[in-house]
Amino acid sequence: MSEPIRTVVADDHYLVREGTRRLLEMSGEVTVVGAVGNADELLDAVRRLGPDVVITDIRMPGGEWRQGFEGIDAAHRIRSDHPGVGVVVLSQFADALFAFELFKHGTEGYAYLLKDRVGDLDELLGAIGAVASGGSVIDPKVVEGLLARRDVRGQREHLTDRERDVLREMAHGRSNSAIARALHLSVSSVEKNVNAIFTKLGLENSGDVHRRVAAVLVYLGPDPS
Repeated sequence: MSEPIRTVVADDHYLVREGTRRLLEMSGEVTVVGAVGNADELLDAVRRLGPDVVITDIRMPGGEWRQGFEGIDAAHRIRSDHPGVGVVVLSQFADALFAFELFKHGTEGYAYLLKDRVGDLDELLGAIGAVASGGSVIDPKVVEGLLARRDVRGQREHLTDRERDVLREMAHGRSNSAIARALHLSVSSVEKNVNAIFTKLGLENSGDVHRRVAAVLVYLGPDPS
C-alpha cells in the first residue's frame, strides 16, 4: 500500500477548512499535515512542512496579494519555489477566466476545481493524486459551460463531435483507458482521437507541457480579437 499523500489545506473559513481536513483524512489516502487561513500562512506551512500537495481556496483576504486572486497567486509562488508540490485550487467561480489565470504559466501540477467537488470525495482525491504526480485537472463544469457558450457562437474550431466528446473526458483528467470505458470505444480509437485533437490544436509533443489540459485550455480560451 502506498504512503498517504501529505497535504496542507488553506481556507479562510474555519468550518470549511476543518471539514475538508476531516473528509480527506477519513479517506485514508491523504494525511493533512497542516491547515491554515490565509496565503501568507500557506507559504510558511509549505516551507516548514514540505507537503506533497496543497489544497487552497481561490480567495483568502489579507496580506499584500491581489484581492480575489490570493489562492492563485500563492499557487504560482509555491510551484515556482517548490516545483515538486502540486496545487489544487478550489473556487466558487465557474468562469473560465480564473482557470486561465491559474494555468497561464503552464498546466503541470495544477488543478482547478469548483468548491462543490469537496463533497465528491472521489473527484477531489483524483485531482490530488493527479497533481501529486505532476498532472493537471480542470473542473468539467467549467469545460461544459464554455463548450455550450462556444456552440451558441458557432465557434467550435475544427474538432469533430467525437473529438469534442473525448476532449470533455480529458478535462476530467481521465486516462485513455478510462475515456474508452466512458464512451464505449476501444483504447486505440481514443488514442487516435486524442492525437487528432493535439494536431488540430497545434500542440506538439513536449516534456514540459501536459498536452491533455493544454488542449482543453487552447480550445476553450478566448478567441483572438
